[in-house]
Amino acid sequence: MAGIKMTYLLCYDDHRSFTEDIRKRFSDSTRYLVESFHNVQDFMDNCRMEKEKSSCKVAIIGVPDAKEQFEMIEQMTMDIKKVDPAAGLILLVPPEKMEDLKKAVRFNIDAYIPRNANSVLRIHNAVKKMISEQSITIYRKRRNFSFYVFLGFLLLVVLLIVVAWFKLPQYF
Repeated sequence: MAGIKMTYLLCYDDHRSFTEDIRKRFSDSTRYLVESFHNVQDFMDNCRMEKEKSSCKVAIIGVPDAKEQFEMIEQMTMDIKKVDPAAGLILLVPPEKMEDLKKAVRFNIDAYIPRNANSVLRIHNAVKKMISEQSITIYRKRRNFSFYVFLGFLLLVVLLIVVAWFKLPQYF
């Protein structure tokens, strides 16, 4: 790819229900690093740690069933985006609480995934999408830099031709 060496999957799983399935799905240790946390403080401390700049970081948060904890989830998502704006956020939500959570936590979420039998596959697809988006961003930056270098070279050549036209008119 475009230089993405490692993808960090940071799972907040307070009930220890989905992390092992994610570890099985992302078993390639050369491309993925799956870390699981069971309390909020450890999760946020790891999100604050500086990783490689060319890596993709995805936070997967298992949302509890209680509506009272939606505010805590919203605060976690805001803190993660403050620390690393390029990090992806995936919320794993009970299906019956999906609409309530979408109303409570509206901003900065890349994917809302219902917790069911297909959730691991949906998480896999969302992570692949985020990796592709980051690769496209890297390619876009490289393309723009190359284009500006080309324009600078073209401007320099035109300037040299104009100078040569006036200094050496016998050759034109």
